[in-house]
Amino acid sequence: MAEVSLAINGRTYEIACDDGQEERLQVLAGYLDMRVAELTEQMGQVGELRLLVMAALLVADELQDALSQLDALEQAQGGGNGAPAGDMPGQDALAGALEDCALRLEKIAARLEGA
Repeated sequence: MAEVSLAINGRTYEIACDDGQEERLQVLAGYLDMRVAELTEQMGQVGELRLLVMAALLVADELQDALSQLDALEQAQGGGNGAPAGDMPGQDALAGALEDCALRLEKIAARLEGA
C-alpha cells in the first residue's frame, strides 16, 4: 500500500492508497483544493472542516448530476428505438468510470474523517 501527500487549503494530508493510485489522488486533491479555494474566496476562512465538508458536498452534487444525466441517457436510449438501456456504445465504460470515481471519493472522505 502506497502513501501520498495531498495539499488542500494549504494543509498537507498523508493518505494511504493502492499502489499506482498516487497520481490519481493528486489530481483529485487538486480538484478538491480548487473547490475549497473557490469557497474560501466566496465566504472567507470559515474553518477547515466546514470548507472541506462544503467542497465535498459540491463534488457530490456534481457526481449526482452526472449520474442523473447518465440515467436520463439510459431512459432515452431504452425508449427511443426499442433497444435495452444498457446497449448504448460506451455507456458501460462511462457508468463504470463514474462508479469507480464515486467509490474513490467515498474512500477519500472516510480517510479524511479518520484524520
